[in-house]
Amino acid sequence: MGAGRVRELSLYSLVKSLADNKQLLGMRYAEWCIAAPSLEADIAAAAMGLDDIGHSRVLYGSLRELGTPDGPDEGSYANVPYLDRPWTDWTQFVGANAVLDSAFSLMIEALVNGNVEVLRSRLRKMLQEERYHYLHGRSWMREANAAPAVERAWGEALEWFGPESGDVDGFKRDGKLAYGVRDLRRMLQERVGDKLPETAIDWTKWDGTRRRSVPGGIDQATLEMLQGLAEKRYMPTSG
Repeated sequence: MGAGRVRELSLYSLVKSLADNKQLLGMRYAEWCIAAPSLEADIAAAAMGLDDIGHSRVLYGSLRELGTPDGPDEGSYANVPYLDRPWTDWTQFVGANAVLDSAFSLMIEALVNGNVEVLRSRLRKMLQEERYHYLHGRSWMREANAAPAVERAWGEALEWFGPESGDVDGFKRDGKLAYGVRDLRRMLQERVGDKLPETAIDWTKWDGTRRRSVPGGIDQATLEMLQGLAEKRYMPTSG
């Protein structure tokens, strides 16, 4: 799906992608809970992994009240390419924590301050937990030479927000989101803090439902792990 169709995407599609990314991010964090550079980082990775998997359950549980999917839903994942494969280097963890985690947190904030009551009420608690993720990311960025990973995560975060005048800006006009694309980009830049490069995105290749322009998807081992969580995926939850 190219940029010409982004206006037709539903809020369901955006929240589904947010849930997929939070679930995968939580799993990638958990993979490092005994491989981080310090015991403190091990514990933080485990805690953040549990947080994000829990957040994904709340998001998945909200989907039934947001309508129907824009395309095939069951068994498909609308995640950023950064999460397709396990990370092989600590700097990849740092880039995801500092940039992608913050990008997803900003979208949650935009939903909490929007006018969709089910999301306003269920997602608010997440923001308190996300603050600790942000603080860890900022600290590790100062300690690790993670510039290439941070730049990659930055580009994929901008792509995930989508193009200006697309679905996110439409949801802001409707009051469903408190922030538009420019707001999200600016706020993410402020959170990351470091000077980041200009990123040119070819929106003609962008798949609006999956919120990415790169083909492919998660590896088989990750898919099998996700299937272990599938029975809980759409269970109702009160948040």
